[in-house]
Amino acid sequence: MRIMDSKIKHLIHLALSEDIGKADLTSEAVVEKDLSGKAIIVAKQEGVLSGLALAKMVFKMVNPTIVFKELKQDGERIKKGEKAASVEGKIGSILTAERTALNFLQRLCGIATLTAKYVEKIKGSKAKILDTRKTTPGLRILEKHAVKAGGGENHRMGLFDMILIKENHIRAAGGISEAVKKAKSKCRRQKIEVEARNLGEVKEAIQSNPDWIMLDNMKIHQMKKAVRMIRSSSADIKIEASGGVSLRNVRKIALTGVDFISVGALTHSAPALDMSLILIEP
Repeated sequence: MRIMDSKIKHLIHLALSEDIGKADLTSEAVVEKDLSGKAIIVAKQEGVLSGLALAKMVFKMVNPTIVFKELKQDGERIKKGEKAASVEGKIGSILTAERTALNFLQRLCGIATLTAKYVEKIKGSKAKILDTRKTTPGLRILEKHAVKAGGGENHRMGLFDMILIKENHIRAAGGISEAVKKAKSKCRRQKIEVEARNLGEVKEAIQSNPDWIMLDNMKIHQMKKAVRMIRSSSADIKIEASGGVSLRNVRKIALTGVDFISVGALTHSAPALDMSLILIEP
């Protein structure tokens, strides 16, 4: 995933526009136009970093002469009180860009930090943590980048890069078998995943021979049975657990033998990591 993308620049432009409007009245009123200085971005709590390149782009878009130095890298852990980056240049410009840069940075660090917690919980199992499409509208590429920084994996980016047949698709198609059959006939080159909510649907899904089977909102004992059913039929079908996943139960889910665990909370419920910009010069 490329973080330096024209879409990202467009997002930054929108974010800056809504914050600055016609002018940064406070900075223009109280900060001398030619006054230069230095600031640092500091973590106010422990976490995992993501979005430093994006923060740099924000400052550069406000004033290309600003010098932004990353003191750590995306994916690195940062402790409370540690510096993530330094920013040098016109103080007025630094203060104008501050909130937008921190909004992006705190959001993405929060996602990376929560993802890392899930990854740590299942350490030693074969399962991998996946994200979902439950992302902030317009910020998906950034939030999925943050999941990767936290040690997770990206599922599909959108509706365009994989077939995922869910409950409503199944109902509309007339059943799992019919839905998979139609998908295979029309999209021969795409991976096909199908959702199963109970052991009866798992059996039907196995008979349809998709690439993936998603075990949706199943209890642990049901998952174990479903995994045995699938593995006794095929070693190639990937198994994903989804729904009701939390830090409390994710390890139990991982130990059922599933290949993947998708967690919507990574992007829809991650708390922002508290960070601040502190002016140290002049």
